[in-house]
Amino acid sequence: MTGMIDTPSPNFDERSSPVSMIVLHYTGMPDAASALQRLCDPDAKVSAHYLVAEDGQVHRLVDESRRAWHAGRSHWRGITDVNSASIGIEIVNPGHEHGYRPFPEQQIEALIPLVHDIKERHGITRGNIVGHSDVAPARKQDPGELFPWARLARLRLALPRPTKNLMDPGWTDAGFLLALERFGYEVTDPLAATVAFQRRFRPELIDGTIDAECRAILLALLLPRPQGDD
Repeated sequence: MTGMIDTPSPNFDERSSPVSMIVLHYTGMPDAASALQRLCDPDAKVSAHYLVAEDGQVHRLVDESRRAWHAGRSHWRGITDVNSASIGIEIVNPGHEHGYRPFPEQQIEALIPLVHDIKERHGITRGNIVGHSDVAPARKQDPGELFPWARLARLRLALPRPTKNLMDPGWTDAGFLLALERFGYEVTDPLAATVAFQRRFRPELIDGTIDAECRAILLALLLPRPQGDD
């Protein structure tokens, strides 16, 4: 990509599996400078492959062939070493602790080609382009309910929110959680898993309650071709 700034981080090691995922984060820090400083601080022991600033500037911190330290204790579709299997992208945003706000247009316009390029080069399926909260629901909220997942989905860079032919399967709460686990989530904390699912696929109401709409959305996602707006 043109205009990328190399900002090397010392925080990486060797992968133990091929890349099959992209994990999107927000930085959760006041500004890009403080986020870059932390991601490149050897004492912090955190990093990502890329950082996308609010003005659209992209920093490359860790080579894609290496394992960056962005996901922490995470799980997705049977993968427990998410760092080894993923490319991590940090998106500058203060986050829920420092004044969460919408992501600027320039930032998303820079993120989209970056995600597309990584997806194509590694043959990543759109179901494996996820948020940090999807892979660590008990610990994380990012990139959060303001992230424009629908825009990425229209470009086949994420799964769409199902909107067509929705039908409530009438599962019990336990049945919903079994289905959620089958879809990919870690469900040992049922409330956190439900909240993470809502944040990703029903962001206008994140209440942790398993209702008919949640069941219908999840059922549709488990079908071979989720029917959304894309």
